[in-house]
Amino acid sequence: MEVIKGIQTRRGANLNIKGSAEKILNKTISSKNYALRPDDFFGTIPKLILKEGATVVAGTPIFFSKKNPEIKFVSPVAGTIKSIERGPKRKIERILIEASKNQESVPHDVKDWEKRDRDALKSLLLESGNWPFIHQRPYGTIANPSDTPKAIFINTAKTDPLHEDFDFILKQEQKEFQLGIDLLNKLVDQEVFLGVEKSFPGDFEKIKGVQHYTVKGPHPAGNLSLHIQKLCPLNMGERVWTVNAEDVANLGRFISTGEFSSQRTIAVTGNAVEKPRYFQTIIGAELAPILNEAGIKNEDVRVINGDVLTGSTAHINDYLGYYNNLVTVIPEGNKYRMFGWLPFKDNNILSLSNTSFSRLFNKKGFDVDTNLNGEERALVVTGEMEKIFPMEIYPMQLLKACMIEDIEKMEALGIYEVVPEDFGLVDYANTSKLEAQEIIRQGIELMINEVG
Repeated sequence: MEVIKGIQTRRGANLNIKGSAEKILNKTISSKNYALRPDDFFGTIPKLILKEGATVVAGTPIFFSKKNPEIKFVSPVAGTIKSIERGPKRKIERILIEASKNQESVPHDVKDWEKRDRDALKSLLLESGNWPFIHQRPYGTIANPSDTPKAIFINTAKTDPLHEDFDFILKQEQKEFQLGIDLLNKLVDQEVFLGVEKSFPGDFEKIKGVQHYTVKGPHPAGNLSLHIQKLCPLNMGERVWTVNAEDVANLGRFISTGEFSSQRTIAVTGNAVEKPRYFQTIIGAELAPILNEAGIKNEDVRVINGDVLTGSTAHINDYLGYYNNLVTVIPEGNKYRMFGWLPFKDNNILSLSNTSFSRLFNKKGFDVDTNLNGEERALVVTGEMEKIFPMEIYPMQLLKACMIEDIEKMEALGIYEVVPEDFGLVDYANTSKLEAQEIIRQGIELMINEVG
């Protein structure tokens, strides 16, 4: 494996939480219903194609992007559209699909795909519903098919709390992964960037046609924003595309069979899970059968689609997010400690502050809950954000610029280089208890609406 560069940082922090997933894969979990949530596609306004009661097969378009009608979102399974749930102002919140016993897929002609030009391959991915697997920077929205990216990034080196292991997930999918890489290389002028762990690259070191780079350091060293800034920084008007590692294999499976692949392998983790392990399922599957198989220690828990820092709140009877490879379950934090500010009061409280002695006493992991251990306070200059933010950006100043909606300052301070997940650790570490990710998300929405 030839490495073009190693990305290494000391700024950040690893949260040592109990409940990492064992390297055990359960393939027997099935679901009666599946869901598509338009909110999973940031920046997309959905326009429905089908109505309730319509019969679909896997790969049937259900809605498209109002801003870009070429981008279609398809059913992950064959069945019937059970319901279309709407919220305030008739916003589409969820489309439920009841799966049928016989699973069929929309066939696509992929013969001699290697000989097709770039525009023909884009049309194939758009028509088949595979295009939503591709995202772009800036903004972290679904890529614009009319663009030619400066580069494409794929990251297998995750550092977020209780993160999934892509080497384990894709152990048996190396052929499909390589096919996906070959396809993506046809969409860009230079070879795809592939990030791997420096200490253990696994089978990804055998992948050909990529520019390997290594990642080492505490979270958020595994965030793609840092990798892009170090290896292929964005200039005005440029675009970089990103693809989730398992979705590369889904693209490879599609180009091999001609059928849309919605396979999703998830790690069920957290200190409220009895048997944390991996499950192979389908995009949008019900969480209840999976969580029942993994076992929940008590009823008063928070289910999170994603990790504890950046995931979205769900519940046991909810559905798997479109891009999720991780589901975390932790106890609700509805119990409060008297005199909790005292040192040595409770050494099982995970804290990044030097005034806490918890890190000295608990090396095997912490039993965390959702308690914020404090309320919202003034945003003051303490330097704590800069200590755990590895990008060459001033995080506090960017947050303030977003709060006052100063577009010129937001541009100067790096709004084009970040996405909300880059501020997940800032949310956890900053003493002001402000929702930094939500502030950045609103700032990006402002940029999309005002600048484009």
